[in-house]
Amino acid sequence: MNHTTHPRRLWYAEPAAEWNEALPIGNGRLGAMIYGRTAEEKLSLNEDSVWYGGPRDRNNEDALPNLPRIRKLILEGKLREAEELAAMAMSGLPESQRHYLPLGDLLLSFAGHDLPAEDYVRELDLEHGVSRVSYRIGEVRYTRELFASYPDQALVIRITADKKRAISFKARFNRHNWRYLENTRKWGRNGLVMRGDCGGEGGSTFCAAVKADAEAGEVRTLGEYLLVNEADAVTLTLAAGTTFRHPDPGLEVKRRLDALSQMSYSELLERHIANYRSLYARVELKLPESAELSKLPTGERLALVRKGGEDAGLIADYYQFGRYLLISSSRPGSLPANLQGIWNDSFTPAWDSKYTININAQMNYWPAENANLAECHEPLFELIERMREPGRVTAKVMYGCRGFTAHHNTDIWADTAPQDTYLPASFWPMGAAWLCLHLWEHYQYTQDRYFLARAFETMKEAAVFLLDYLIEDGEGRLVTCPSVSPENSYRLPNGETGVFCAGASMDFQIIDALFQACIHSSEILEIEEEFRGELAAALKRLPKPQIGRYGQIQEWMEDYEELEPGHRHISHLFALYPGESISLEHTPELAEAARTTLERRLANGGGHTGWSRAWIINFWSRLQDGAKAYENVKALLAHSTLPNLFDNHPPFQIDGNFGGTAGITEMLLQSHGGILRLLPAVSDDWSEGSVKGLKARGGFTVAFDWESKQVQRVTVTCAVSGPCRLEAPGLGPVGFEGEAGQSYTFFK
Repeated sequence: MNHTTHPRRLWYAEPAAEWNEALPIGNGRLGAMIYGRTAEEKLSLNEDSVWYGGPRDRNNEDALPNLPRIRKLILEGKLREAEELAAMAMSGLPESQRHYLPLGDLLLSFAGHDLPAEDYVRELDLEHGVSRVSYRIGEVRYTRELFASYPDQALVIRITADKKRAISFKARFNRHNWRYLENTRKWGRNGLVMRGDCGGEGGSTFCAAVKADAEAGEVRTLGEYLLVNEADAVTLTLAAGTTFRHPDPGLEVKRRLDALSQMSYSELLERHIANYRSLYARVELKLPESAELSKLPTGERLALVRKGGEDAGLIADYYQFGRYLLISSSRPGSLPANLQGIWNDSFTPAWDSKYTININAQMNYWPAENANLAECHEPLFELIERMREPGRVTAKVMYGCRGFTAHHNTDIWADTAPQDTYLPASFWPMGAAWLCLHLWEHYQYTQDRYFLARAFETMKEAAVFLLDYLIEDGEGRLVTCPSVSPENSYRLPNGETGVFCAGASMDFQIIDALFQACIHSSEILEIEEEFRGELAAALKRLPKPQIGRYGQIQEWMEDYEELEPGHRHISHLFALYPGESISLEHTPELAEAARTTLERRLANGGGHTGWSRAWIINFWSRLQDGAKAYENVKALLAHSTLPNLFDNHPPFQIDGNFGGTAGITEMLLQSHGGILRLLPAVSDDWSEGSVKGLKARGGFTVAFDWESKQVQRVTVTCAVSGPCRLEAPGLGPVGFEGEAGQSYTFFK
């Protein structure tokens, strides 16, 4: 084992046999999955605003007149009647929101590829955000470099060979069985333009274009094909857009590619790498790595981990791959990362590849702040802002409440009405409240008061909805009703099962976190004293977390038996993570009950989906159990990771990648409760290492190295002036007054 940092990359000795082996590139808005095939290459393309259909008002006007009866039935324990009525009166009209679609494929057919390929390497260079494919056929070595440029908003493909005139291929667009919605036309002598209709009433139209610039040889168009013959090297640039952003995406796309054709490939590459590294290079992680393992292809290393092997280097690659994916699927100006980031090849994807906001969309952004990618958080904030107007309509029409609300899903149009009639999830009006906690989180990390002043009104509006939505129960407490504990069911003593309830533990934990955030924000900004008082009064009447018959945190107000004790959602531990109100230091009894909850879930088969396993890493980290956290990191890689390191729900769902990266960060650094804790949940297997560039709440950037699980040196850089408190094994407690822009170093 050594400390040598090997270049962070994923690499393979053969082409991808299927989509789950292909490698992703993206610039936040535009992405591709690269198969790396030799003779017949395929790039699966996505543009983040290609969604089926347009905006609709799906709010069910029968909800409000029937709400009192639904509540009465729930409080009387008549669950079946309540659920049957709600399924009709509260469901969205129609019940489904819009879904995400592929842009299509770019197919490249290469001539002179009759012999088998030798010396094949396919890689994703995480350090520079570039994918490469290299192989030899006969006497010719072919190389492709591919990247998605953020500054130039295009995909760039560079094809070279080590012999003159060796590159001949034909290119075309393809959209599977949806080709009747598009057409491809020639664009001059060296380009193709695909235009089409995303489908559905009021839907967008899209346009994609590809242009070839060749060195030597001939380029021409023929029918739906772009032909290159006997070139020395070729640069393909590809751009795409929809009417979601541009009234004439065709004009926009052509202008962009015409401008890019004035630049050399080396200039395009340089601009991309400089921009990408301005984000990626902020964080470095070194763990005890094996030089021998680092020489193996990524797929072989993953197979060894599945057999129980140790590979800290692969974990470091996985960690940085999570950061790469967030940079690639969520940038200022793009839509937020959806259930698949931006990479989806199905016209009917699982769960519509939307934004599932009862955890999955939030999990996508867990590493945004602590892994030093705060700019990547911005698309989520923009979606929250767009949700306010439709969310006000939903709050008023469905519940007769002020403020704004959302349920467990939303889409490109910021739809806030319930999705599906899936009783364990659909009628849960806490989505906006949870999302708004991301605004507070951003402030906690950045200490940006201007941001907080803008965000406060949004947070307040989500809190106002909850003030109106809460009702008084028979004991004078304020409870949510109807509600569910996403997405579990319970069993009553008489054997009856149900999902609807008056008050789920997660609801009160989210409400507590949001109300506290609003109170703190109003104090910082010195505004809204009266509103602050309203929230404080309501907080006193909220039910507190209860410990149940097994010593666990109760999932509901009553100590019901869970229908699925090993359920993938562990909603009632929200207050442990991502919340902060359960901790070892301040609530030891609840922390112990949280441990029992986790042990019961896992003993009954919990953690069987990738994102759930990632959440569990974060839970164990907050409980400062390094052995359990590491055990679940290994389980995430061994059981829920595809050959290309994508998270496997199954099917592919990107949240587990982001949750896994966040969890590894939590093992190394935690900063809730006003203290920076270094190595709070580090594993014995990571007895030595170093990390730099992690962010902590309070406006701090942290770098440190450790040996024998003892911190040797730590440097803290302060974004604002004020006190800093550190706890680090080997250093003990450290306190100092920091000045904005200054760094402070402490040695063992």
